[in-house]
Amino acid sequence: MAQSMHTLSGGFDLTMDELRVVARYVVQHAEDVLPVFEQAIPDDLRPRAAIDAAWAFVNGAKRTKLQRVSSLDAHRAARSAPSEAVRLAARSAGDAAAAAYLHPIAKASQVGHILRAAASAARIGEIEAGGDPAIGNALLERSRQHATPVLVDVLSRYPPATSGSNRVAQLMSTLDHCLRQPADRSPGHTALNPSDPRRRECES
Repeated sequence: MAQSMHTLSGGFDLTMDELRVVARYVVQHAEDVLPVFEQAIPDDLRPRAAIDAAWAFVNGAKRTKLQRVSSLDAHRAARSAPSEAVRLAARSAGDAAAAAYLHPIAKASQVGHILRAAASAARIGEIEAGGDPAIGNALLERSRQHATPVLVDVLSRYPPATSGSNRVAQLMSTLDHCLRQPADRSPGHTALNPSDPRRRECES
């Protein structure tokens, strides 16, 4: 595949190659949990279409309204899902297609476009294991290991994700912190207190 050096500029630069790295990471997680949706609602093809649109971009196609439209459709499918796990699976598919349009602006909200699908996959694993947080932490570790240096470099251009009140937000914040840990040695960086649960999860 020819290298695409087209650059998007906002608060910083993002190349199309970097966007494809991000989209690959997101769609791999989304595809892992797509069966959760398809087993529950086999006749709804919207999340599958979003996965296909994401892979088309990852594999070199230009980003077009295909990614935008299929992402919106998958998110609509998520809103009518019958359970949390099914909803998260559909939303992850929508996130995968939307990753092609990650914005180069330094806002913490953009981190969700990079890591929310991974956090959602971890949450789905927890649900399927009866709510066992150890399963979620193990899946986060797998996601950490699968992150490439390019993905971590892109992530580091954004402010850290904030930990919200819901479990997916908490998992995303933990993954975000773990991915930043090895590279974040900048002046003024403060390591987490040993009692912080995110630190324990990074080291588990």
